Formats: sequence, structure tokens, C-alpha cells
Amino acid sequence: MASETTKVLYGLYNDEEDLKKAVKAANSDHLDIMDVYTPFPVHGLDPILGLKESRLHQLGFTYGAIGASFAFGLMSWVFTRDWPIVFGGKPYWSVPAFIPITFELTVLFAAWGMTLTFYTICGLWPGVKAKSLDNRITDNKFCLAYDVTEADDSTVEKYRSFFSKTGADEVNVKTI
Repeated sequence: MASETTKVLYGLYNDEEDLKKAVKAANSDHLDIMDVYTPFPVHGLDPILGLKESRLHQLGFTYGAIGASFAFGLMSWVFTRDWPIVFGGKPYWSVPAFIPITFELTVLFAAWGMTLTFYTICGLWPGVKAKSLDNRITDNKFCLAYDVTEADDSTVEKYRSFFSKTGADEVNVKTI
């Protein structure tokens, strides 16, 4: 089976403000941005790129609700049906005593659920080989990338002139 390769033309910027200006210029020039890579979160970049808010927090709430239901339901079943023992005069179904364990399992299910969901969406499982355009992107450079796999020479030249116009420090091509 042949592996799919993508030819990427990317420009490296030294400052996040230069990157944001370049993304705005690319949007105004109607250029199709493949992706933007930054070494840290850049505030204000998501709306410029037109990205929607993540729904991971909704899944976190769902996982937490499942954890709370599981904890409360299991303790209710154990202490009222499976092993009904009176401890120190408290009733079989003592809701205040269930609160700490319910809280802990809510947090546990939400944390594990969101972590596994994030890893699945991003493909960050152990053994997966990361595809990196440039090692400096994780250190101190900001990258704007275009997919030029099927682009003709005039389109590639248009992207290169865009990078020189927006002040890119470097322009490179890489096949990933």
C-alpha cells in the first residue's frame, strides 16, 4: 500500500503578531490556508482563522455526568440492596455520605474521558510518528502552511510572493 504524501509550502515568522497579520492578509487575498503552527497558544488567532469553539467541554460534562451517575447508582445499590448494613445508626441510603465518592468519580470520569477523546481526535497515541514541518515550530517560530501537492508553478509562486510580502523569515517546501 502506497502512503499518501502531501507537499507543503510553509513560511516561518519570528513574531505572533506578524503571523496574525499574515493570516489576515491571506484571508483578504482568499488564499486557502492548510494550517497554522505555533509554539504556544496565540490569543485571537482562532477567530481570524474562522475556527469554531471546541466541543470538548461538552463531552467533559457528559463524561462527568456518567461518572456521577455510576458512583451514586453503585453506592445506592450496594448499600440498599446488596449489603444493607446499618453503620453507626445512619440509614441504608445516606446521601450525604455518598457525596465525596460521587465527586471523585465525576472528576475521574471527566478527566479520563476528555484525555482519551483528545488523544483520539489528535492522533496522539503511543507509537504514532509525528509529522513535523520544522523542529523550530515547537520552539520559537510561527508557521503558516499551504498545501501545494496539486498546485501548478504559478500558484506556488503566488504563495512565495505572499510570504515575501508579509515578512516571512524563511520559506520552505517539505513533503510529509
